[in-house]
Amino acid sequence: MRVFDFDGTIYDGESLFDLYLYSARHDPKVFRYIAPVLRYAVKYKLGRATLEQMEYGVGRMAEGYLTELNRSRRVASVEQLVNDFWDRNYPRIKPWYQPEPDDVILTASFDLTVGEACRRLGVRNLVASKVDLETMRVTYLNFNTNKGRRFRELYGPDAVVDEFYTDSKFDQPMIDMARRAFMVKGDTITRVK
Repeated sequence: MRVFDFDGTIYDGESLFDLYLYSARHDPKVFRYIAPVLRYAVKYKLGRATLEQMEYGVGRMAEGYLTELNRSRRVASVEQLVNDFWDRNYPRIKPWYQPEPDDVILTASFDLTVGEACRRLGVRNLVASKVDLETMRVTYLNFNTNKGRRFRELYGPDAVVDEFYTDSKFDQPMIDMARRAFMVKGDTITRVK
């Protein structure tokens, strides 16, 4: 099977951040959630935030953000906002990515966001951070070592990853698991294993 990171790999950008910006056009009150999430993301990328800090900080901020959107009179529903977002941003799926039936998208982004992109791509296998749509709570963050652990839980300890594509060295556990691995920068794909 082929396994793909989503943001920066097959999507040109960070879909969750792009959704924040898109949603702020509809309800500017959500801007107050962007700075704290960015702070946690930068700390994480620099190795200055633990997985536990990310789970707490990003989870709390995302819950506030999604709850704010859900209550907004300017947004019909979070699901509709996500649909509208993908109507506008679907062309940012990189043209080199051609889905195959057993592809797996493995991402730290939320199932709520990337799930719609996967539906449009025809990809049925998504391993992502989870949001409970009833409570708007983040129930699972699929960051760092959680990615490989969750992948193994869902596909079994003997699942063979023929190819893994990512834009980040933070996915080293998945690179190690794969037979072949590729680093993606823009539209340039370089084999790293």
